[in-house]
Amino acid sequence: MFTRRKTLGELIITRVIQAAGYLSILFVALIFLFLLREGLPALQKVELKTLFGTRWYPIEEYFGLLPLIFGSLTVTIGAILIAVPLGVLTAVFISEVAPSWANQILKPIIEILAGIPSVVLGFIGILVLAPFLRTGLNLPTGLTALAGCILLGWGAIPTIVSIAEDALNAVPPSYRQGALALGATRWQTIWGVTFPAARSGIITAIMLGIGRVIGETMTVMIVTGNAPTMPAGLRSFIMPIRTMTATIAAEMGEVAAGSTHYQVLFFIGLLLFLFSLAINIAAFMVSLRRIKRQERLLS
Repeated sequence: MFTRRKTLGELIITRVIQAAGYLSILFVALIFLFLLREGLPALQKVELKTLFGTRWYPIEEYFGLLPLIFGSLTVTIGAILIAVPLGVLTAVFISEVAPSWANQILKPIIEILAGIPSVVLGFIGILVLAPFLRTGLNLPTGLTALAGCILLGWGAIPTIVSIAEDALNAVPPSYRQGALALGATRWQTIWGVTFPAARSGIITAIMLGIGRVIGETMTVMIVTGNAPTMPAGLRSFIMPIRTMTATIAAEMGEVAAGSTHYQVLFFIGLLLFLFSLAINIAAFMVSLRRIKRQERLLS
């Protein structure tokens, strides 16, 4: 009787997990179909030359997406330049250098930082960071792409640290022991053995960090100035910009359902969905490659 009850319980749990997995896939597919239904008509109503133009002014039927796309790319590139070195080095410190007592303190703190709402980061940016940049760099306004880069980099660091640290911890101890036995120093072991062995996991962490940066809304909406202008070289980082996510959040509540403006906003959402999907698929492929590599090494 006990064996049958245990088997039935395991069967129920298995079916529940399978149903949850299938429902997740179904929900994503439904979201994608909804975006297609609402966004694709924009291609029929707006010429491609206008849709991928350089001016965004919906009141006069200018729906140029390039300022928004390049604004998102500017903030993403700047945030990654900040988050990647700090995140990876922090993960190396926690995994390979810090004593166990420091590891037990730092890891929970970083995981807590990952849970800070983006609107809180935006408030910090508009009250502290923006005035500091305005006075420190002698700018007309502190609401610039640089403010968005710093805050989004701050938001992406916990994700990168957590996943990269797990990847470093997954490296078998025999790798480190073998390198040390051959006469390598501690730092040579870290950068020459442990880090390359965890490279695919670290790349996955970076890609997921990029995915979080691209999808961030409230932070960039608050601190980047919301000016849909085309980037002009490195000076773009100290100028106001507008991202794709901020455009949707700022304008979706004011448009008439079914209008051209409404459909263009959904088309922007479709582009964001495809960007995020591509990044997550790439991260999954890298992670899968790492798992297969570890299986080959263990076998």
